[in-house]
Amino acid sequence: MRAFILAAGRGERMRPLTDHTPKPLLPVGGKPLVAWHLERLAAAGFTEVVINHAHLGEKIEAALGDGSQWGLKIRYSPEPPGALETAGGIANALPLLGDQPFLLVNGDVYCDIDFGHFYGSTATAHLVLVANPAHHAAGDFSLDGERITLAGGEETLTYTGIAVFSPSFFAGVTPGSIMKLYPLLAAAIAAGTLTGERFTGRWVDVGTPQRLAQLDAELTKP
Repeated sequence: MRAFILAAGRGERMRPLTDHTPKPLLPVGGKPLVAWHLERLAAAGFTEVVINHAHLGEKIEAALGDGSQWGLKIRYSPEPPGALETAGGIANALPLLGDQPFLLVNGDVYCDIDFGHFYGSTATAHLVLVANPAHHAAGDFSLDGERITLAGGEETLTYTGIAVFSPSFFAGVTPGSIMKLYPLLAAAIAAGTLTGERFTGRWVDVGTPQRLAQLDAELTKP
């Protein structure tokens, strides 16, 4: 099973930090944010990782190289300036991801989840959700057992940016096109085929300099 790390965003909310450093390379807890993912992926048994990039992508490739320092093989999926959004970026990278379901990980979140939990999954589309953080109190979806529904149930939850997808889920997306992920998720919800689970461990959307500083303080304290 391969993993795909989303790293093509501009990181507008993180400026000026991201003017010269791509968000996945911002230091937190003594290492680049994305390195926490790479370490956990390697520990979970993953060996092949694909990373997309656009803004300052050459710096990502220079910093991470071929992945051998983590015991991984990293390949890159470059995107044009402005990037292709999530679904477009995934469709663009499908030739590198193979025919089997892959693990998707957003490069600008921190999460202490065990990625090995998903290794070998046969899911078509399966999302990891968490309790709503203060900055996203309305949430994204609700859970009915393992089935994801539109927000409006007894409890709403937030999508973590971590998921398992089959390449077939993106069959209708033209490679090179710009497309968000939500329309595909909404269609799967309407069809009753989108599944998910709730994660109760540590998850942080590192979307602002303030949240980056707070996470860094937590990870570096004795």
